[in-house]
Amino acid sequence: MNLSKRRLWLLGAIAITAIMIITLLFAPANNKVNSGSTYNRAPDGYGAWYAFMSKRGTEVQRWQKPFEDFAKNQDAKPPSTLLRIYSKLIPEVVSDTERKWVEQGNTLVNLGVRAPVTPAPFSSLHPASAGEIKIDTGRRYPSNKKQVLDDQFGAIVWRKTLGKGTVYFASTSHLAANAYQDFPGNYEFLAGLVTQLEGGEQEIEGVEQALKVKLIQNSSNPQSQGTSEILNKVWVDEYIHGYKDAEVIEREYQGNLFTYLAKTPLFPVLIQATIILIVAIFAGWNRFGQPVTLSAPQVDNSEAYIQALAGVLQKANSTDFAVEIIGKEEQLQLQKALLGQGSLESETLTNAWVEQTGRKAAELSEVLPSPSHKRRISDSDLLAWLGKWQQIRQHLPSDRKNLK
Repeated sequence: MNLSKRRLWLLGAIAITAIMIITLLFAPANNKVNSGSTYNRAPDGYGAWYAFMSKRGTEVQRWQKPFEDFAKNQDAKPPSTLLRIYSKLIPEVVSDTERKWVEQGNTLVNLGVRAPVTPAPFSSLHPASAGEIKIDTGRRYPSNKKQVLDDQFGAIVWRKTLGKGTVYFASTSHLAANAYQDFPGNYEFLAGLVTQLEGGEQEIEGVEQALKVKLIQNSSNPQSQGTSEILNKVWVDEYIHGYKDAEVIEREYQGNLFTYLAKTPLFPVLIQATIILIVAIFAGWNRFGQPVTLSAPQVDNSEAYIQALAGVLQKANSTDFAVEIIGKEEQLQLQKALLGQGSLESETLTNAWVEQTGRKAAELSEVLPSPSHKRRISDSDLLAWLGKWQQIRQHLPSDRKNLK
């Protein structure tokens, strides 16, 4: 079955639309938003660190609701810690709701805060009592901050005290990502940030004086674990990575699929796909206006014969035949234009040419048929020869240019 071009365009548009929808619906979830999630097992995820914290006995739990709900959560009473690992750099900003929660004696840890780029090397190792800490970023904050981890270029991790609580900031979101499982110092360092001891006994100093974390020192003694860490519950914000409880989904989208799609990037794509589909349907089956019947072009038999003959001569490379036939006809037309009659000697024609046009006889001699022309010449020479005949015509008196 032969399909028209219009029908093929329609089928192509439908296929492209279907591919776009399938790609968006079934694309892998390991995207930029998922970076830093404890559900993510990729190098930029935090699944290994989450397992590390659970194995050591720390009470750690994922949170999949907005922060407003977290601040009202009775299980998040002081001292509690909320860890946020952002997929992209954010400003060093603390909202009013976050400030009130921290001031009650809680801890907020924000990894992935925007900081200026410095001459610091992208990859650097920082000594610590629990092992070297590897940092892969050249961003540093000015050293006038209350730095927790720093070097000569500025602060990598710093803190801000708010009331009874503390907010920690880090210029990298990959501080303890899955890619750093070979650097236990990174995991221990983040564990020290999120696990606060009762009475503020934990102390985290700059790496230049070595990392002094009482919790890390206790990690080598299994008997000491549980007595200090259990007082502080650690929460990991998964809501910022797109993970939501069923209650939140129902509340935000009110059980309406259209409302849900309207608040996602998928909605504009569906609108565009719908428009493309409608246009394709109208273009395929409902033409705008009455169909116009195209009339068959009229064929000039003489021109068609000439074109066919020229094609045959060209394939046969019969330039000598073309020169002979065209040369005789051009000479005959020239004789009629100059002398009013044909079948004259070449010498008589040449004299008439010189007398009436004032041109040289050599110009005409170059194009007049002669025994030397009865040989095959190249296509370029044939075109040059025809060009000379055209010039001959142009030099005729104005009342004789139209040869017949």
